[in-house]
Amino acid sequence: MKYFSPLIILFLNLFVACKSSTSPDIPFGDGEQLSYNFHIRPILSDKCFACHGPDANKQEAGLRLDVEEAAYAALKESPGKFAIIPNDLDGSELYHRIVSTDSNELMPPPESNLSLTEEEIELIKKWIEQGAEYEPHWAFVSPKKGELPKIKDEKWPRNEIDYFTLAKMNKLGLNPNDQAEKHELLKRVSLDLTGLPPTPDMINAFEKDKSPEAYEKALDKIIGLPTFGEKMAVLWMDISRYSDSYGYQDDNIRTQWPYRDWVIHAFNKNIPYDQFITWQLAGDMLPNATKEQILATAFNRNHKYTEEGGVIPEEYRVEYVLDKSNTFSKGILGITMECAQCHDHKYDPISQKNFFEMFAFFNNTPEKGYEGDVSQSKPAKTPILWIDRDDINELLSFINHQDTSKIMVSVMEELDTIRTTYILNRGLYDARTTPVSPNTPENIFSFPDNLPKNRLGLAQWTVDKNNPLTARVFVNLMWQEIFGVGIVKSTGDFGMQGDLPSHPELLDWLAVDFMENGWDIKYLLKKIMTSATYMQSSKVTKKHLNTDPDNVYLARSPRLRLPAENIRDLVLASSGLLVPEIGGPSVKPYQPEGLWEAATSGRGELKTYQQDKGEKLYRRGLYTFIKLTSPPPMPIIFDGSNRDQCEVNRGRTNTPLQALVMMNDPLVMEASRVLASQLTEKESEPETAIEEAFKRILCRAPNSKELDILSSYFEEEFSKFSKDQASADDLFRVGEYPIKEEKITPNTAAMMQVILAMYNLEEAITKI
Repeated sequence: MKYFSPLIILFLNLFVACKSSTSPDIPFGDGEQLSYNFHIRPILSDKCFACHGPDANKQEAGLRLDVEEAAYAALKESPGKFAIIPNDLDGSELYHRIVSTDSNELMPPPESNLSLTEEEIELIKKWIEQGAEYEPHWAFVSPKKGELPKIKDEKWPRNEIDYFTLAKMNKLGLNPNDQAEKHELLKRVSLDLTGLPPTPDMINAFEKDKSPEAYEKALDKIIGLPTFGEKMAVLWMDISRYSDSYGYQDDNIRTQWPYRDWVIHAFNKNIPYDQFITWQLAGDMLPNATKEQILATAFNRNHKYTEEGGVIPEEYRVEYVLDKSNTFSKGILGITMECAQCHDHKYDPISQKNFFEMFAFFNNTPEKGYEGDVSQSKPAKTPILWIDRDDINELLSFINHQDTSKIMVSVMEELDTIRTTYILNRGLYDARTTPVSPNTPENIFSFPDNLPKNRLGLAQWTVDKNNPLTARVFVNLMWQEIFGVGIVKSTGDFGMQGDLPSHPELLDWLAVDFMENGWDIKYLLKKIMTSATYMQSSKVTKKHLNTDPDNVYLARSPRLRLPAENIRDLVLASSGLLVPEIGGPSVKPYQPEGLWEAATSGRGELKTYQQDKGEKLYRRGLYTFIKLTSPPPMPIIFDGSNRDQCEVNRGRTNTPLQALVMMNDPLVMEASRVLASQLTEKESEPETAIEEAFKRILCRAPNSKELDILSSYFEEEFSKFSKDQASADDLFRVGEYPIKEEKITPNTAAMMQVILAMYNLEEAITKI
């Protein structure tokens, strides 16, 4: 952009990737008992289970190392020998194989391109000497609320969470940071709970409140705002793969947005998580089901649909059921069950039979794989929930629908008779083999005899307090939302190939506490956010970087770039452009010309991009129209989900494109000029206007050095535009928000450039 001063480059602090992607090991003493789950199984899973794991079709030499009975048994191909004999290293063939110098004997074999490190060999050796004790996989055992660990500093903890985090810090020789500044805490809480920056009035009120309860009062107020539901809904839209089009070839429009309105409503109403999940899985099967409960089942119907002529209906019907099954297992159970669609799982104790038994729960709906004439694309597919004005005026008042037309939403419904489910050979829709009945993997949690074998029974099984996964997975998701990384880093994989929890006892304590307190989501978030762990500053020391570069053990608060949607929200809110309307159909904001059309078939309602006008341009990022074949570019550049499948976490990349967006995106420039116009009209002194803009965007007052730099930049830009009025005029034509011609002055143009520089500060779009 030719008007962009080189001075702004001073403000473009690039996001620096962490030095290391590995976690520091917590040291254990010489007399400490090794854990199979935390020391041995990860080695075996990575290096051995592909050939000696649960998949019967891939087992070499008939040996399994994932279960003790098989590992202790006599070797089939070497009578009289045993892979593992507890407390007997010399008699354990496993040990001799992993230390062998003979390439014909060495395990893993050289051709596998796998090998054990000296440390891994030493761990296996010590484990065998200690008795080679096996344990059930930690995530498949119901969580228990253990005692709080012993710590060195009893004064630091604010609640139970801090005992667990401080105990790990103590083992690494780390000390927690001091508490963050008040302005940092308020910004952090506001962004975490609403996705919006605190207003100057909120900042001033919080700064003035010197009472010990000031922080908790501010937290309670913010968590009660209706914008809370919008922030929480962003994550759930990723999990539920919400979009506004069908995907595949023609990718036409659909109307699932009332489901999004319900999710916002559910979070704001603080519907308990067990109920939240039950309604989405089987709301239509509840006694005397209401339209709200049926609407919640749209969760299952957000997958892609084909409208291409000539398809095989059964192939796509099966594809849709597979998507439902995989979304459930990944998003709610945190298990990669899709690996067992074609064969027994290679790492987890989930057979192909288990997979299709789970599949059977979702296989009994009247949903079709193809609905006929492609020229008659409908905004919802059978089965359909019709929502009319009476519904919205009464039970469904949370739906934001302004006209009188009926809305169609794809939802769930159960067939009157049971559709037989078969194990599909290699997962192929037409390769039916053995029939199976609905069931759940017995190695995770057996399906109780007293539950109906249908989706309602599955929902009840899911939220049973003995289910080892559901509460753990959701608590981990909330931890990830706040700290950037879950206690289990692999949020969607709690299986044997997933990451081990950094704080397993804390995860279990929180999961049980969550269930004991009625699956209360706001309670859980408040518990986390009133901990001393959460309230630390984000300052980084050399010891932090050397000992725990990835901040796994939380001796500091993480610095995290905002999610894509909330970057847009911050720009809109701080500039005064944000339209705070909640819910309703998705909107189409500014988008580069031709991008949409490059990924269309040229048919249907979405063949060309019809940008919205007026207030629709200034809605929150949550409401941006998601076309599956051409997702909106700004969110994708900032690592948003493309929504074509269930996603439980997002990456955080650092690319030049992100800086270019913040420097040149029409919305950012428009917000800068609108805010500049407001402030120059309100404030006669440039420094006063700069201070207010700084507080709006960065949520704190500038220090003297920052104010001097920005004031100097203002003077530089003012001098330039005073000599070139045409440039100021061009600059103010960006965006569609109305312009007062008398405001197109060198003074306002210079202020616009200063504000644009502020938006390009790393701190502006970072939670610190």
